[in-house]
Amino acid sequence: MFKNIFTNLRGNLFGGITAGIVALPLALAFGVQSGLGPSAGLYGAIMIGFFASLFGGTSTQISGPTAPMTAVSMVVIAGIVAANDGNVEQALPFILLVFLLAGLFQICLGLLGLGKYIKYIPYPVVSGFMTAIGVIILVTQILPMLGYYTADDKEFISEFKPQAEEVLLDKILKDEAGEGILVLEDFKETVARAEQITTDEIDAEATILAKTAGSGVLGAIKSLPRALNNINWLELVLALSTIIIIFGFKKITTKIPSTLVALLLVSVTAYLLQMQGYISYKPIQEIPFGFPEFNVGIFSNFDLSVISPYIFTALTLAFLGAIDSLLTSVVADNMTKTKHNPNQELVGQGIGNTVASLFGGLPGAGATIRTVVNINSGGTTKLSGMVASIVLLIITLLLAPVASQIPAAVLAGILITVGIGVMDYKGLKAIPKMPRSEVIIMVVVLLLSVFWNLVYAVGIGLVLASLIFMKKIGDSTASRSKVVPLVKADELELPWNDENLFPKKLKEEVFIKRMAGPLFFGNTSDFQALSMQIPDTATHLIIRMGKVPYMDQSGLYVMEDLVLRLKQNGVKVLLVGLMEQPKVMMESIDIIPDLIPAHKIFKTFKESMLYIDKNVEDVI
Repeated sequence: MFKNIFTNLRGNLFGGITAGIVALPLALAFGVQSGLGPSAGLYGAIMIGFFASLFGGTSTQISGPTAPMTAVSMVVIAGIVAANDGNVEQALPFILLVFLLAGLFQICLGLLGLGKYIKYIPYPVVSGFMTAIGVIILVTQILPMLGYYTADDKEFISEFKPQAEEVLLDKILKDEAGEGILVLEDFKETVARAEQITTDEIDAEATILAKTAGSGVLGAIKSLPRALNNINWLELVLALSTIIIIFGFKKITTKIPSTLVALLLVSVTAYLLQMQGYISYKPIQEIPFGFPEFNVGIFSNFDLSVISPYIFTALTLAFLGAIDSLLTSVVADNMTKTKHNPNQELVGQGIGNTVASLFGGLPGAGATIRTVVNINSGGTTKLSGMVASIVLLIITLLLAPVASQIPAAVLAGILITVGIGVMDYKGLKAIPKMPRSEVIIMVVVLLLSVFWNLVYAVGIGLVLASLIFMKKIGDSTASRSKVVPLVKADELELPWNDENLFPKKLKEEVFIKRMAGPLFFGNTSDFQALSMQIPDTATHLIIRMGKVPYMDQSGLYVMEDLVLRLKQNGVKVLLVGLMEQPKVMMESIDIIPDLIPAHKIFKTFKESMLYIDKNVEDVI
């Protein structure tokens, strides 16, 4: 696993340093977007980047927080914070525990060898999801770009004071219930406690409610009119300057990361102007100085009842991180002409996310842009990814106070460009040419992700895609599986032309069921209709199963029901070309040999013809 890690030392050092510098602004921006602050993004980039590189299966991959992982993390963070009365510190252990579970799930996926199956997730689901991520980032960053924050809007906060008083009173009632106090018998105690509530407590609770109301896509849309009426023109100029530099500098050169240039240029200019007293901007949340602290609270505050609703979300994070990482691994393979180990990559990503959660970091995955920068800068082994993380750690240890002076609007501008870049334009352009069913899947995932819930949207998209796929397979199988009499000249194209030697005098007594494709629950209704298609003159039915590689439990019982009905009507069933899996299934419930004895099962159609010739008479 660590073979040749120190080869090409110079290239790996330069690639890692460059990738680490590129990762810095994105890590800060994703941390801010998540709601946990810039330090969470930095810690995630440091821990995931180092351990995913060390234990992963892609030598040149750079890992850290990504747009999709951050968007889903926002759902987790917002939900758990709301469940903890808006107190981020109180909710943090539970949030990190969900991230820990996601990392452990990824390790399990790798150990179980499931990495190779990730590729089977339908493209419309992935496309709709990625476009939704871009839309979510764009919409949620409009307010910071305009310099509007609900926590600073006192007029808006005051609207939530009645609701805040209701919440505080509800807390008192719950506390009294826990203490065994009967409120209706001793309401004076409730009144006494209510009178102790201070104005500051009401304001604090109202602020939490206002922030919650203004969060997410719907919250941003509802708050937009207030933001437009309270534009902070300085913040808007800083954000727009960042966006212009990022897109404009790419046209000059791509050798120097334009995101880093924008971050440094706008931040330094704003800081110098503020030092001279010309402007006053809103900085990002302060980054703690020193090495990330181990979060003991993950284990000491463990509460299954709080975490259980988020188990599915943790699993979704694990799968999303797996998809994100393995797609980046494919890009790296194409650039370096190498071959990654998907299962080892999942184990490495899982270890990285697990360690990151222990130190308060956001979960992440393989990052395509950072990986491409690493490769183009000379990175060839795992060392480059570890170097990138060490660079970020050094910046955290030495420059945290400086980084804390970065304007919040600059990171909003960076995120705007990330949102624009992450959308799947290839899928959007292909909509006019795509089948309607796939367009529906893409649009459903997109809309549900943006306006409802990312996690549920993906689940619903997968279910829709599976149902549509099964219907198409069922329809395709049904169209190729026909019941025909012997002999019908126009039905004898390849591969059925071996039937042309069958005695024409028996065409009313012997019928054939030609099956092509799996017999599964998606096409059982068509198979059930078979008994209705066979006339009363029939005495034998030949079921050609040489093109049936698979039969599920539904198909098995439909087959049993059909054979029983035909037997009751005096029709004998012969099987031709029966493959191993369907045979085992039919033997498991004794269709073979109780209903269809061994001497009525033939390897070739020619053998079945010999049996028919000896045992069937023309009764017409």
